[in-house]
Amino acid sequence: MVEGFTSFEGYPSIVGGRYGLGSFEFNAGMCKSVLDNMLPDKPMNHFIVGFEDDVTGKSLKFDADYKVPFKGFAAMFYGLGSDGTVGANKNSIKIIGDTTDNEVQAYFVYDSKKAGSMTTSHLRFGHQDIKSTYLLSDNEADFVACHNFSFLEKYDMLKNAKPGATFLLNSPFSKDEVWAHLPKMVQQQIIDKGLKFYVIDGIQLGEKIGLGSRINVIMQTAFFKISNIISLDQAIAEIKGAIVKSYSKAGEKVVNMNKQAVDVALENIAEVSVPSAADSSIEMQAGKWDGHSETVKTTLGPIIDGLGHKLPLSAMPADGTFPTATACVEKRNIAVHIPVWKEDLCIQCGICSFVCPHATIRMKIYEESELKGAPESFKSVAAKGKDMDGKQFTLQVAPEDCTGCGACVYNCPVKSKTEEGIKAINMAPQPALREKEAANFDFFLALPDPDESLFNRATVKGSQLLPPMFEFSGACVGCGETPFVKLCSQLFGDRMVVANATGCSSIYGGNLPTTPWAKRKDGLGPAWSNSLFEDNAEFGFGMRLAIDKTAAYATELLKSNIDCGCKACEGTAGLKNEILDSAQDSQGEIEAQRGRVAQLTKVLSACTHETAKQLLVNVNYLVVKSVWIHGGDGWAYDIGYGGLDHVLASGANVNVLVLDTEVYSNTGGQASKSTPIGAVAQFAAGGKVMPKKDLSMIAMTYGNIYVARVALSNPAQVVKAMIEADAYDGPSLIIAYSHCIAHGINMTKAVDNCREAVACGHWPLFRYDPRLVAEGKNPLQMDSKDPSISFAEYAGNQNRFRVLKKANPEHAEALMEASAKDVATRYDLYKKLAEMQADCGK
Repeated sequence: MVEGFTSFEGYPSIVGGRYGLGSFEFNAGMCKSVLDNMLPDKPMNHFIVGFEDDVTGKSLKFDADYKVPFKGFAAMFYGLGSDGTVGANKNSIKIIGDTTDNEVQAYFVYDSKKAGSMTTSHLRFGHQDIKSTYLLSDNEADFVACHNFSFLEKYDMLKNAKPGATFLLNSPFSKDEVWAHLPKMVQQQIIDKGLKFYVIDGIQLGEKIGLGSRINVIMQTAFFKISNIISLDQAIAEIKGAIVKSYSKAGEKVVNMNKQAVDVALENIAEVSVPSAADSSIEMQAGKWDGHSETVKTTLGPIIDGLGHKLPLSAMPADGTFPTATACVEKRNIAVHIPVWKEDLCIQCGICSFVCPHATIRMKIYEESELKGAPESFKSVAAKGKDMDGKQFTLQVAPEDCTGCGACVYNCPVKSKTEEGIKAINMAPQPALREKEAANFDFFLALPDPDESLFNRATVKGSQLLPPMFEFSGACVGCGETPFVKLCSQLFGDRMVVANATGCSSIYGGNLPTTPWAKRKDGLGPAWSNSLFEDNAEFGFGMRLAIDKTAAYATELLKSNIDCGCKACEGTAGLKNEILDSAQDSQGEIEAQRGRVAQLTKVLSACTHETAKQLLVNVNYLVVKSVWIHGGDGWAYDIGYGGLDHVLASGANVNVLVLDTEVYSNTGGQASKSTPIGAVAQFAAGGKVMPKKDLSMIAMTYGNIYVARVALSNPAQVVKAMIEADAYDGPSLIIAYSHCIAHGINMTKAVDNCREAVACGHWPLFRYDPRLVAEGKNPLQMDSKDPSISFAEYAGNQNRFRVLKKANPEHAEALMEASAKDVATRYDLYKKLAEMQADCGK
């Protein structure tokens, strides 16, 4: 496995990740070209190899088709990130290596997106020593498996298949239906290469037995049955043995479900009778980037298609910056089920949009006249609320961007009184809905954004009527971090500058080639950059200092320019003074300031005063900027804590958002100082014995830092805390309880986990606002009630705690008691502090 960067003579190349520059490796042809370069009397020095350097001409040409001979069996498996394909193939190659006399080799290619991208497993085995490249290439694979049906229209997988090879497809269509749903190019490849073609509906089988989209064991079983590498009985025994070894920590229920997956897979594999002609009207989508920006067409599009390694160096931006609002072009199309709106039941509360991790379900209010030209299936109802006469409301899903997590449906508060199990939104199979809902979503996006005079952005519903400027990220299905990031972008994205620590949020926030950070219809949106673990707070602090200095300089120039005397500036003194006097303490005033600055920009373009040129360059800094510093608990509690403490203590007007998963989520689940007592994590296999660091209490001791603890279980408090933090003229710290797959929970129902964290007192909700002291009030306000359940009840619903109870019951019980005591003590302290009479120093 390779994931990261390597370099030759200082030239960077992304290795191993399809979403890097493609499935790139230092292959045999490249090796040969390096050796051949040594043959001339004057070989090229300081060269690169692997792609064309058309800027300096310092690249070696190589034969991409040059191969090292291999005699044996080769297989390729295309999986969906987080579906278990890589893990299953690691087990498969171990089984083959342990039970036969074959030499084995396995290599896995995947990117750093958290979930939902393509993984590729390359397996080789044979009786001779394997002295070949890691990656399989054209016409080398005896067996090709596609574990996600949507990949067929995006990637040319069958180019790797040998003539006469076997093709296994995870398909929602039966053996008699599937042919009509294949792209024509795929049909022709199957015919031309004489492939044996098999299908299995792994998703349906997985859902029936409770595994959902975790189809790895189902597909692994199908591989062994079809390939006949070892006897079927032996393969089944080995797979079930590997299941026990891999999943025993997850509990007996999970082990039994995976064993059942083996049995159902054996009964549901079907061979397809291949027709003699390719007759599909479905075309491959790869390479179709017309209508997009030049950057997407020439650079980002080919990288998305997995062809980035074929791009010349000149295709890369010279300054290393990439445009925002590009995740929307990917259309990963990975959801099996998507939400469908039942408009007659909807109360238009915005909860579904609020909890959506990927900004794929959205709402708008608009004039009825805007429905002219709407697709026939586009839904709308009368908007509810004050001053909504003549207005329409629509809740719309993005079918090709939705990940199908189901959080929106689970958290919908409205249930039908006449139909059992029906809510205002309900999950339905995606394939039949894809085309019409994609057209509906395009029409929805074209509708004007709601008039903000109709709603209050400081409410849950109001916040969700604002356009998200963080959308369609590569975060895990059901991610607990991204709803907070998305909300932050909705409230402040038009003037937001983000410093992002390395971690999950930097990976799903800016992973080449696309970024989910987006912009409004007028082009305004967040500016984002990633820094290291250890210095992100300082990085954001530097942004604040630079913005403040530039704004001060622009103010100084404008003051000098008020009475410049040139013809272009006649009658503009009032405008300039309005700009200088603007408090910009509300969104309406900020928008008004933008309008004034836009007028000033036109004036300055013709102004002859000596300040005009410099002021024109810096004029936009006369509109207030909101600086945010984002990162996880590994950064804020551990590696970057020293810098964070320094920046908070500086008194600077920065806003810090800590996405607290209580573990190093991005690097495999290592314990952090945020991990609670009793939780099992990497480097805490026996359960963490030290208590969770109380970052909020530490920050509150300064007295001048706005501090809040928030959770998705109380949306109104989250919105309120973010708006207060941004409005506070000083440092603010928001610590957000972020559920995570590392907790071992059902991510669809994860907000229940947040609710339990609050209910047991582990995660008290509060806001500490230093401004209240001047009003004679206690700055600490508790937003959650006294504990109503035990810590054990909360912990018992998470595998990170349960696993220790199974492995070491006595130790687990002791740690659970210690954790419960710690939680009770901390909550009692917060409660007493919140109940104290305010002392204003009088």
